[in-house]
Amino acid sequence: MASEEASLRALESLMTEFFHNCTTNERKREIEELLNNFAQQIGAWRFCLYFLSSTRNDYVMMYSLTVFENLINKMWLGVPTQDKMEIRSCLPKLLLAHHKTLPYFIRNKLCKVIVDIGRQDWPMFYHDFFTNILQLIQSPVTTPLGLIMLKTTSEELACPREDLSVARKEELRKLLLDQVQTVLGLLTGILESIWDKHSVTAATPPPSPTSGESGDLLSRLLQSPSAARSLNQPIPILDTESEYICSLALECLAHLFSWIPLSTSITPSLLTTIFHFARFGCDTRARKMSTVNGSSQNSVLGQERGRLGVLAMSCINELMSKNCVPMEFEEYLLRMFQQTFYLLQKITKENNAHTVKSRLEELDERYEDALVLLLTEVLNRIQFRYNQDQLEELDDETLDDDQQTEWQRYLRQSLEVVAKVMELLPTHAFSTLFPVLQDNLEVYLGLQQFVVTSRTGHRLNITAENDCRRLHCSLRDLSSLLQAVGRLAEYFIGDVFAARFNNALTVVERLVKVTLYGSQIKLYNIETAVPSVLKPDLLDVHAQSLAALQAYSHWLAQFYSEVHQQNPEQFISLVSTALEAITPLISSKVQEKLLLSACHLLVSLATTVRPVFLISIPAVQKVFNRITDTSAQRLPDKAQVLVCRALSNVLLLPWPNVPESEQQWAIRSTNHASLISALTRDYRSLKSNAILPQRKVQLEDTKVIIHQTLSVLEDIVQSISGESTKSRQICYQSLQESVQVSLALFPAFIHQSDVTDEMLSFFLTLFQGLRVQMGVPFTEQIIQTFLNMFTREQLAESILHEGSTGCRVVEKFLKILQVVVQEPGQVFKPFLPSIISLCMEQVYPIVAERSSPDVKAELFELLFRVLHHNWRYFFKSSVLASVQRGLAEEQMENEAQFSAIMQAFGQSFLQPDIHLFKQNLFYLETLNTKQKLYHKKIFRTAMLFQFVNVLLQVLVHKSHDLLQEEIGIAIYNMASVDFDSFYSAFLPEFLANCDGVDSNQKNVLGRNFKMDRDLPSFTQNVHRLVNDLRYYRLCNDSLPPGTVKL
Repeated sequence: MASEEASLRALESLMTEFFHNCTTNERKREIEELLNNFAQQIGAWRFCLYFLSSTRNDYVMMYSLTVFENLINKMWLGVPTQDKMEIRSCLPKLLLAHHKTLPYFIRNKLCKVIVDIGRQDWPMFYHDFFTNILQLIQSPVTTPLGLIMLKTTSEELACPREDLSVARKEELRKLLLDQVQTVLGLLTGILESIWDKHSVTAATPPPSPTSGESGDLLSRLLQSPSAARSLNQPIPILDTESEYICSLALECLAHLFSWIPLSTSITPSLLTTIFHFARFGCDTRARKMSTVNGSSQNSVLGQERGRLGVLAMSCINELMSKNCVPMEFEEYLLRMFQQTFYLLQKITKENNAHTVKSRLEELDERYEDALVLLLTEVLNRIQFRYNQDQLEELDDETLDDDQQTEWQRYLRQSLEVVAKVMELLPTHAFSTLFPVLQDNLEVYLGLQQFVVTSRTGHRLNITAENDCRRLHCSLRDLSSLLQAVGRLAEYFIGDVFAARFNNALTVVERLVKVTLYGSQIKLYNIETAVPSVLKPDLLDVHAQSLAALQAYSHWLAQFYSEVHQQNPEQFISLVSTALEAITPLISSKVQEKLLLSACHLLVSLATTVRPVFLISIPAVQKVFNRITDTSAQRLPDKAQVLVCRALSNVLLLPWPNVPESEQQWAIRSTNHASLISALTRDYRSLKSNAILPQRKVQLEDTKVIIHQTLSVLEDIVQSISGESTKSRQICYQSLQESVQVSLALFPAFIHQSDVTDEMLSFFLTLFQGLRVQMGVPFTEQIIQTFLNMFTREQLAESILHEGSTGCRVVEKFLKILQVVVQEPGQVFKPFLPSIISLCMEQVYPIVAERSSPDVKAELFELLFRVLHHNWRYFFKSSVLASVQRGLAEEQMENEAQFSAIMQAFGQSFLQPDIHLFKQNLFYLETLNTKQKLYHKKIFRTAMLFQFVNVLLQVLVHKSHDLLQEEIGIAIYNMASVDFDSFYSAFLPEFLANCDGVDSNQKNVLGRNFKMDRDLPSFTQNVHRLVNDLRYYRLCNDSLPPGTVKL
């Protein structure tokens, strides 16, 4: 015993050290290895049994139980019979002796370990396992413990994990089903006895038969008088112990109902009892008591009573979710309907003084009041005026994974609540929000009177510390409220446009006024007393006012199409004023946050609203001149791209409500060509020097020009790729020379992966959006140039040595080829041999052995597109030949390339990347659905069972368990092509080659795989084979070394 005592003290010390804050990871690994080695020793369980009975250290107890769990689930087959008997005897005694003093998580773990033994040994070697549980439930002292054991048994034996054979799983299910009637009877008795013990039936007379209320009449129609009387009894007040037992019993029932079939074991009295407990969730008296009295004890009482109601309804929901309902269960369904309807009445009707209708109206009013109160509270919570101390604590600098700060996330979540209230109660929400916005706007608009001229410019003459603090709060709140108003824009368009027009017009007019005011007096550039605080505040308000106005661009578009003809001056004024506010901000001197807000608003006006008069507004012409002026300083990249997109869209996008003949395409085409010519002047001049070697400084300058130009051109093409043919024609005409320059420059920069990446992005966008406009000859020239440039050496350099940028270059090249091979007709078919050769002989050998998923997904998508859209390249179908031969076999061409592609798909299933596996399995299944891939002679005779073998091995090794269902269906689809060969040849060979199982086990596996030919049965057999194969290997591994198997 001394050694056990010493071991216990050492273990306690190790566990305390392991979980101590100061212990290093390296030391933790050492301790972990030590504990694992101890657990692997033969007889370690004896020490653990001593530890469990002699320690109060939670860590030690949990470790000891984990040792038992590992022994039972992984090594039980090799444990001597005498040891098993001792463990089966000692652990239940330990539980019985200490269950009241053990922490609940230790007690539950110990229950689970005992149930694990039952899972292995009941009934053959542990015949009293279930009898003991029933005895625990029947003894009042141990009822809670018995119920915990029963629920754990239901969880672990009815739906066991995969470390049991399917035959054992089926045996356990049958054994449990034999006990269901007894168990349900016991649980019914427990619930009924507690209900009856605490009920006072005499105190409440039955409902008056003379009551003329419609609800009671409906009650009499839907329910028998006895049921109505029993359900009208007052809900008993349960003590804490009784509530605990009832909640455990209901949890047991809910889990039992999840797997037992509907049968007469579920008695009317059990259903009635469950519905009695469901009434705890409808008990308005308990809720009112806790609300009125306000004490925590009453509140907890109400919550506990409510929880019993929820648990009871969980039982009902489990029953109602069953797919198969036997005929004899129809009466039960009627009974459940009656009692559920009663509960619904109970919820919607408090007493005889209110009809159901008036009760629902009351609920509506109450909800309205509550929602308006919620909205007011949320608005207060996001305002510094009311909540400064808490809001200042939120981090507004560090970005999270969603690129949001803590403050931005809080604000966004709050605004979603505001938006939800607006959706439910639009009038209330608007009338609550707008006055708050108006108050803060008045402060902002009133700042003009405090602006004074100083030697260095303009200064805000507010210097008192208290005034600066109040202004800071007001500006932060205005910024938040502007975001709130912008978030509500969607609730003013569509079907409600006319009904809410005046409210929206008020908002938009206010926003236009605020944006113009900010741009005119340039508050974003003004000097302040606290520049580190107030300057960012003023900047943010201006930016948010522009963003809020942008949110109403769809409303402006609907205004333009529906109303402006009746009142064009009002609409023109709004748009013109907004553009006056934007123009001064399109400058490299303006802070980027404000500049980008202005650019985004300009893009929305040009793209979403599209008024005819936009091009003629002086403010827009000023922006045109600013962008095309080579002497002006270029805007930052993002802003330059946005402004160029806006100006291009002004000229390219068709005007709404204007016939084709009045679109003025000729003049717009000329203007667009001039715009693009000005934007690409420096870029086009590079062509003459493309082949000359460049010095480092000159090369960097060239790279800058390429980057700046292609980012703008790519964005312009992307923005019109889904537009009308005329828009795309004009766009390509303007870009044609720049595209040709790009192709000429491409070979010169093939070793500069950053430049190649941008060029291929541009070409990919061209192929996706302007393929038809480019024409066949030039498209062929582009493809041929790329195929010539991407040699094996160049591909290896990009993929292996240039990191993520090099991989991106190859991926974009493959995406361009995906577009090409999908093109219908014969135009690009001559490129197919070169494309397949590039994939299989150049790209695939480089990426095949790499664990990184880079390039693979795009490569296999290209191979799939080659097959899917060019099936006749491999299989020449001739109807006449088929009829003459009486066969459906097709003539095979390019067999070697087809086989190489299929082999590549097969190899991909041996790799760990689950996304690639799923993608490629989907591709094969699609080819089979569309083209009958699995039925083709070459696949059927040379590849079919190789694929089945690989997929089965994947299931056995559990490497892609998330795709079990998809893999099972794919195996069925392949095997169904030739079931006879599958059963007579493939399956015996597969089993013969299985490692880790003996010949007898292989025979059992083969016999258990029934020769079913329907999908559900077949996939069930597949999963049984896989499960049992893994189980046999686990059993064989758990036997002690040198064990002789007979």
